[in-house]
Amino acid sequence: MADQNFTLTQEYLQSIFDYKDGHLYWKKSKQKTPKGKKLGSIHHSGYIYTHLNKKHLAVHRLIFLYHHGYLPNFIDHINRNKSDNRIENLRPATKQQNSFNVSASKANKSGFKGVHWHIRDKKWQVYLSVDGKNKHFGCYFDIEVAKFVAETMRYKYHKNFANNG
Repeated sequence: MADQNFTLTQEYLQSIFDYKDGHLYWKKSKQKTPKGKKLGSIHHSGYIYTHLNKKHLAVHRLIFLYHHGYLPNFIDHINRNKSDNRIENLRPATKQQNSFNVSASKANKSGFKGVHWHIRDKKWQVYLSVDGKNKHFGCYFDIEVAKFVAETMRYKYHKNFANNG
């Protein structure tokens, strides 16, 4: 049975794990787990998960806590690779900031984030999320101009979380 009063802390994680190159390794043998065994396995979502004290936990959150001593509500993988848990690739984020750093949708017909074809006007239109609302940045005949506007506005409003992929 899981300990109801169990709280993960930086000290606890550092006492049972070693960190190296984006992975946690057991310091001591635990029942069926040998010393030095890598923690976690890739989930179908692409994230690495583990069970600790009978709780299903994301390993990137454990690594962040291991290094920084606190857990933000959201942790962003800077390079968008969900299994790359190197501490240099993890940063605290808000829900909105985390959503900025996503790849273009597979349904996107323009191939560029924030650029969509407007059927009636027969132009490329640019929309981005700004302060939780879709904001329109104009319509353009040339897709390259629309792409440039989208990228420029993304850097202006999304700052370090801007992602043009």
